[in-house]
Amino acid sequence: MSEAILEATETIDTNDESPEQQHKWVYLFEEGNGDNKSLFGGKGAGLCEMTRAGLPVPPGLIVTTEACNAFYDNNKQFPEGMWEQVVEALAEIEKKVGKRFGDSKNPLLVSVRSGAAFSMPGMMDTVLNLGLNEETVQGLAEQTGDLRFALDAYRRFASLFGEIVIGVAHEKFERVLDRFKAQTKGGRDTDLKPAELRGIIAAEKEIIMAEQHAIPDDPYEQLRVAIAAVFNSWMGRRACDYRRINRIPDNLGTAVNVQAMVFGNMGANSGTGVAFTRNPSTGKKELYGEYLLKAQGEDVVAGTRTPNPISQLKKELPKVYEQFAGIAQLLEQHYHDMQDCEFTIERGKLWMLQTRTGKRTGAAAVRIAVDMANEKLIDRKTAVQRVTPEHLDQLLHPTVDPNTDAQVLATGLPASPGAAQGAGRFQSRRSRRNGQRRSQGRPGTPGNQSRRFPWHGCGSGHRDRTWRNDKSRRGGRSRHGKDLREWRLGHRR
Repeated sequence: MSEAILEATETIDTNDESPEQQHKWVYLFEEGNGDNKSLFGGKGAGLCEMTRAGLPVPPGLIVTTEACNAFYDNNKQFPEGMWEQVVEALAEIEKKVGKRFGDSKNPLLVSVRSGAAFSMPGMMDTVLNLGLNEETVQGLAEQTGDLRFALDAYRRFASLFGEIVIGVAHEKFERVLDRFKAQTKGGRDTDLKPAELRGIIAAEKEIIMAEQHAIPDDPYEQLRVAIAAVFNSWMGRRACDYRRINRIPDNLGTAVNVQAMVFGNMGANSGTGVAFTRNPSTGKKELYGEYLLKAQGEDVVAGTRTPNPISQLKKELPKVYEQFAGIAQLLEQHYHDMQDCEFTIERGKLWMLQTRTGKRTGAAAVRIAVDMANEKLIDRKTAVQRVTPEHLDQLLHPTVDPNTDAQVLATGLPASPGAAQGAGRFQSRRSRRNGQRRSQGRPGTPGNQSRRFPWHGCGSGHRDRTWRNDKSRRGGRSRHGKDLREWRLGHRR
């Protein structure tokens, strides 16, 4: 594998459409290219680029941003021909993986992820393990020879579908899981047995039924409503607030990525993780990230388990680590910038799920720009442009003098730059008091923290602020809130 592979990626014309042809709303990964983020979204463009370069990427399809805009122009109805194109593309994915979507014996499961042209971490919605029902979960168990794994995938799907698609509060599912985990010896989700997982699934379905809803049994209906849910989330209030703060136009729309599932929770030689090609805090040239074995992607960012540093993967799965390190270096050389990568290991095989330009602190931005210029990866003009006014602002944030003689009361994992002072609060509602500075502390930060701690009211012009400098003792630095310093703007009474 060499950089030349990526450089050889040809550019295709995705807008060539004759009058008699139906508009193309859906593309397979190999049909797209990495240059058209406006059509495929950032995540989709990266998947297309890696696929066409021959990197290990699970096959998938992209519903374009044009389809999202047409969805809103058509009174929240799919544009003509879009759904038929989804079904056709899904059939091509079935051929590639040798499984069938909705088949009770050999089921294909998919993930449904959003992907706008601009990175919006934590703002959009993801559904994993879509395609499961009472029949296909048995087929998955027979297919893998692991009943516990199949039921674990089902309980994850039920909670994600209930929360993201139906709108059930995350805390309701979390309480159910915590209750069953408390009955195990280890108190972890990996300690749950098949009987307990069945109990969790039943309880999750009861919660959904209490909301006057139900998860569709038909996998195609599951997929249809999940795609619609991603489109709907584009104009959700939290997404609109985020775009307004970051000056992202509302008319860009979001793409939807439907991708064959690979499983990091399939045993001791399976796992999932996120990593940067350089340290996003300091800018040091080193592979920096976290991973978990026997886990799915949401576990790393949810804060329910504390991940291991990526360097430890070199000891546990050395061949996988070396392969990932090589791919990470190749991607950085191709994009000429630090990359933020997601990966899954399924029974010892590495799969790449995402690459995008990595966010970084102000200090890291300066060091990375200088180092890459010295390495001849970028020129001096580009290096100067890489350091934004926001990066310089971060460098002016107050910090604690490392030589200060102070008594340490507690330690946690940092999720935002700078230091904070004020009264400590352990409930989010109490940390939002007008005109007072409060530091928020809690055991862990859920991956959907932007849903639980919304951006509503940010940038509204009020001068009364509450700053939440997040610290937690459980979870990792790579969760979705890692680069979101939240400024809570209180309303005057």
